[in-house]
Amino acid sequence: MLRSPVKSLDTFGRYFVFLGEILRSIPKKPSRLQQCLMEIENIGVNSVPIIFLSGAAIGMIFTLQLVTFLQMFSAEIAVGAVVAVTMARELAPVITTLMLIAKNGSAMAAELGTMKVTEQIDALESMSVSVVHYLVLPKVAASVFVFPVLTLLANLVGTIGSYVIAVPLFNIDSAGYLDYMFEFLFPQDIIFGLIKAAVMGFMTATICCFNGLRTVQGAKGVGDSTTRAVVVSSVSILVADYVLTTLMLPLIYA
Repeated sequence: MLRSPVKSLDTFGRYFVFLGEILRSIPKKPSRLQQCLMEIENIGVNSVPIIFLSGAAIGMIFTLQLVTFLQMFSAEIAVGAVVAVTMARELAPVITTLMLIAKNGSAMAAELGTMKVTEQIDALESMSVSVVHYLVLPKVAASVFVFPVLTLLANLVGTIGSYVIAVPLFNIDSAGYLDYMFEFLFPQDIIFGLIKAAVMGFMTATICCFNGLRTVQGAKGVGDSTTRAVVVSSVSILVADYVLTTLMLPLIYA
């Protein structure tokens, strides 16, 4: 009966040891700038279309639902402010992270898992190459940089999508829409959303790489570790979102 809790605690402890290895590898030479740039292209540039589509869809769907509700109170003019603030604080970082977990987090786990079961990791270690510094650190650094940038993109296209639905479709006054939006959207709303995205990017990359490096049992193990990485990272970022919101919300209204 105690096997599962003990195993979970053991995995949790190993994860924090893994984080320590990542932090210790940051100042090591040589710098992995080329690998970081390649990961930025893979995680960031190649993910722009899916973030563009998902951000626009969320902004348009949320506006469609919200205008219908606010019309009962003759307050539909405020839809721009509500969508912009909600996208900046919550929807953009969370939706962006979930999309990137599905696209890139699973790929990280599968890549490292395949290298593990085909003994490429062992070959690197036999040549005294730090696996964490060579393979993991570029992915983590790129994720911490790229996640906020893509969140900012999701904010922008989500707000534009909201405008496209609210103004032409529901005949909401354009000047009033923009005036309300800029009156209630504060810089700290955007900044806190970007901080969330950076934290979630760090969590996603470390959790997925950790699970990939723990792969065993061949091809089946790769599938299991990839699934576990996606599930654990998705649940973890939702918990982290609640914790970060609890900590940041008082600062917004300070």
